[in-house]
Parts: sequence; structure tokens; C-alpha cells
Amino acid sequence: MPDGLGPQHADSPADSSEIPDEQGPKDACGVFGVWAPGEDVAKLVYYGLYALQHRGQEAAGIATSDGTNVTVYKELGLVAQVFDESILNAMPGHVAIGHTRYSTTGGCTWENAQPSFRHAKGRGSIALGHNGNLTNTMELARLVDTRDAMGATTDSDVITSLLADRPDLSIEEAAAEVLPMLQGAFSLTFMDEHTLYAARDRHGVRPLVLGRLERGWVVASETAALDIVGAQMIREVEPGEFLAIDADGLRSRQWAQPEPKGCLFEYVYLARPDTQIAGRGVHATRVEVGRVLAREAPVEADLVIPVPESGGPAAIGYAEESGIPYGEGLVKNRYVGRTFIQPSQTIRQLGIRLKLNPVREVLRGKRLVVVDDSIVRGNTQRALVRMLREAGAAEVHVRISSPPVKEPCFYGIDFATRAELIAHGLDVEQIRESIGADSLAYVSLDGLIAATTIAKPNLCRACFDGVYPIPLPAEEQIGKHVLESIGVSVMAESDPTGQRLGSPGPSGDEEQLLPSVGAGDALRRP
Repeated sequence: MPDGLGPQHADSPADSSEIPDEQGPKDACGVFGVWAPGEDVAKLVYYGLYALQHRGQEAAGIATSDGTNVTVYKELGLVAQVFDESILNAMPGHVAIGHTRYSTTGGCTWENAQPSFRHAKGRGSIALGHNGNLTNTMELARLVDTRDAMGATTDSDVITSLLADRPDLSIEEAAAEVLPMLQGAFSLTFMDEHTLYAARDRHGVRPLVLGRLERGWVVASETAALDIVGAQMIREVEPGEFLAIDADGLRSRQWAQPEPKGCLFEYVYLARPDTQIAGRGVHATRVEVGRVLAREAPVEADLVIPVPESGGPAAIGYAEESGIPYGEGLVKNRYVGRTFIQPSQTIRQLGIRLKLNPVREVLRGKRLVVVDDSIVRGNTQRALVRMLREAGAAEVHVRISSPPVKEPCFYGIDFATRAELIAHGLDVEQIRESIGADSLAYVSLDGLIAATTIAKPNLCRACFDGVYPIPLPAEEQIGKHVLESIGVSVMAESDPTGQRLGSPGPSGDEEQLLPSVGAGDALRRP
């Protein structure tokens, strides 16, 4: 196989579809890295990515190094679909990184899957994984050398190019020069043949933690990924911090003064409930949000039920605080989600029933409090309320454990466009009428913040209050397909041995630049 790039399947589908109901908010990615001589690092990364699968389901990839070559294997699909025993056994080494992707810059193509890869001009190779979203991608893209590009159109690939395009500097020196150039949100893991690197933006928008193995170190998006590989949580990587880990040990440097703006939506939906953020378990935070919601929006009812699975902890808190019994009234089909099979119209009409089914004997004749984490477009809640009434519910009172989502995210979550966010144009009573509930209430922004125990100035709340802590560029310089729009990427070229790197670009009917797609459109629409 070519140095730097493992096998890939050219006949894989170029995109996939959700079993239809409403597409909720999607996080950008999950990242994982390990430096552990003597350990099977590829399998450690595999299990770490397995724990981070919720952060991205479009593609997965792993890079390893045996001290001589960096090998990258990536593919569209879930972690368990991309990797098997034979692939992992063919990726020996002492250092590795991994990535699960949901696209927020660049379309869902093989070229855009990560880790991204570059030859580092006489200094070996670089592989990189990125969680977050840059806000100055277009500006940076004009600075990179695309001769070693592989058809990628992501901000992550731009970062990799900037690090590789400095032949007179070591990777650490290049990082010291490049990191201050990046604006926006980024939690990075990257590597060369010998060293594992990690970095976090000065605002710490996306999480990144450091863990210790008996014979090495781990960095990951969430503490739950440390748990699954048996690593001890040491601390969070600080906002504005850069780490390098190799045979000489762990080195830390503060490349920027911290200005914390951690993502509030991590507590609501994105992070696993068994993850800790800032020393507090996400599950405990969500239970407390439910208690706050019960105090702020009480109602007479017979049963509190969650919308599986993210509504569970808040529903527990609501039941505990209100004294209303807690019950499981909805069953989730955990094996239905992303699929490469396009559903027929008959299946589409089933909608939410493919994912959730009511337990009629639990619901019949009951006044229900239904607790969910958020409302994006309102389609899911509308179908859910109808389904619960058909199952015999006497009343349906919807309680949401986040404030209304009114604005899109430009820092690594793919929400709907501003025009598609139901709370952007309607007030709470109008939303209640739209979804058909007997009553509707959201937790207050102050109540949610209090439950996190984090000071309000240290949180990014932009999707709720429209206050963007990191400046945004002009509308034409931001959006999911910004690099495709300016034609920065080049098609896959040949390496010095004449072997083709990458795979053919998407055909004309795949990943077209659509004027109504992405965050850029959200800025243009009312």
C-alpha cells in the first residue's frame, strides 16, 4: 500500500440517509489519540472511537505509525462497519489517532473523511483529526499548498496543510506558528511518525481530555472514551493549550491565553451522560436540569416519560422534583438510524414509528409529561404528540430541557438553517399549537446554566441567545460548502512513486453545492 494511506473501498456509497423523521442537531466529530509503545494502539483507538460514535456517524478513520511510516485507513460508515480484525491487525505501531465524522465543513465524501494526511516536506508525514469548525477557513485556504492535496474540502485539511507546509520547522514549531492563525472552534489530535500531539482553541468550545495508561497516554473528546480503554482521567486539555507526547514524555505549552466559552449544548444533548465536563457528570447535570424544569413549569399529570434516550435524565429529575411517577412509555429501536438504503415512500410515511413505539398499556388514559432535550424543526414532536394521543394518552404536556434553539451554530454543530428553526419565527404558544400539545414549556437559559455549575460568561450560548463569542466573517466566507464554492481543493494527485493517492472525486450528482444548504444560507435567510 502507498506510504501514508491505507486501503479504501472505491465502490462505497457516497452518501447515506437517516431513517426519516426529523434530523436533530449533529455534532462535528469525535477525536481520539494514543501514544503507548507495546500496546495494540489500533485496537485501543477502535474502542475509543466506538465510545465516541454518537459524535459522528458519517465516516471513521484511524492512523497509526510504527516509527517509520504513517498508515491511514478511513471510510464512510460507522466504526464497526469500517474496521474489522484484519484491518486493525495490519496497522501496527506505538502511536495512533482516530476520528468519527459528521460533516460541518465539506460534504460527506471519502476524501473529506479523517484523519487527513499530508507529507511534511522532509519531516515525514502528518495525520490529523479535528472536532469543531473554523470561522476563517476561506482566508486560510488561500495560504496552503494544494499540490499534495487529495480532493478534500474541509477546514481540517487546511489545518493539516498549514502544518505540513513549513519545511524549515519541526512539527512542534509549526504548531506554534499555525495555531494562533486559526479562528473558531477546534479540538485537535495529530501525529507524525513518532509523536502524538493535541491542541484546543483558546475558547475551549469543544471538549478534549487527557488520560493515562499504564504504558502511555490518551487524548479524547470525552471521558467516556477513556473509560472504555481503561485510561485514568488526568485532566482536561486547557483552552489554548498544546500537548506533545513521545519517548521524552509529555510536554505542554500554552499557545494562547484561555478565554473559556465551552459549548452549553454539550450538556443538553451532545455529550454522553457518562462523560464528565469540568469535573461534573453530564448525567447529574441533566437530572438537575429536569428538577429546574419541574420548578419552572409544573403541571398536573399522572406520569412523566422521556423521549429516549437523551430525554431520560431530565425526565428523572422532573419526576423526582414534581413527585409525579416516572415511567417508560416509549421504546426506541436502537438498531435503526443511519442507513445506506434509501427508504421507500411507504416507509417514509411511517416516520417516527421506525425509531419510537408507544407502550399502550402504560400510556392509556394517562395525563403525560413528555420530556425531550430540544426542539429543532418541530417535526418529531408533532408526530410524537399525535402518536401518543393515538395510543390513548388523555393529555400530552411537552417539557424541553433546553431553551428554544433560535440560532444556527458556526462552531461545530450542524443545526437546521435559521429559517428552519421553529423557535426562530414562532413564540412558545405558537410552537405548542404547531406540535399539538396540551402545554409546552422550555427550561430557562438561566436555569440551564445554573445546573451546569459553570459561570455564564464561560459558556457559548449562541444557539439560544444569538450572542456569538467568536466573531463571524462575512456571510460568503462561512458555510458547510465554502471551500467547494471557491474551488480551493484539487483532485487526487500522484505521489513520487506514481501511485495514486485518494479516490475519484464525487460524480456530478453527488454532494453538489446547493444554495439552500449549510450555515451560510442560514445567514442569508430571514
